[in-house]
Amino acid sequence: MEHIAMLDRWLHIVAGVMWIGLLYYFNFVQVPALAAANAEANSGGPGPAAITKYVAPRALFWFRYAALVTWLSGMAYLSIWPDYSVLNVFSFGYAAPLPPDVPHIRLTNIGFGTWLGTIMAFNVWFLIWPNQKKILGMVPADDATKAKARRVAFLASRTNTMLSIPMLMFMQSGTHGLPF
Repeated sequence: MEHIAMLDRWLHIVAGVMWIGLLYYFNFVQVPALAAANAEANSGGPGPAAITKYVAPRALFWFRYAALVTWLSGMAYLSIWPDYSVLNVFSFGYAAPLPPDVPHIRLTNIGFGTWLGTIMAFNVWFLIWPNQKKILGMVPADDATKAKARRVAFLASRTNTMLSIPMLMFMQSGTHGLPF
């Protein structure tokens, strides 16, 4: 069981690094690059076609599946260890009595991190990805729909960026048993 838990935790960490790395890429690199490319296109430059046609769809594929694997491997890890059951973590340690050697603050911190990660995964699959499909022309959308989709995807992505730091802090502190 320990080997499975170790492999699952490794998968959770690797997928999480990819997910957050791509989140930061989108917010700190691609969005400003698209703005510059759009401005340059108006003055005869190449525009954003290469990014929207080749880079964005591939990056979004890895982004959304990294989010899914991170979330699923996190849930699997919680189901392996009885002290960190999914129900106990989502309830901040109040669903079942804790063993005496498990500090309550651990489940509280991991619970906050798990809730933030769940919100972030929801944003990826139900706000960012459906709207990006409209923006990139993968599904038909008129200009007004694309403008609304840009705003929703932008806000959901920025929300995830803001939630990523406390999520990582809660997950790390819960693992090491340190309160904030």
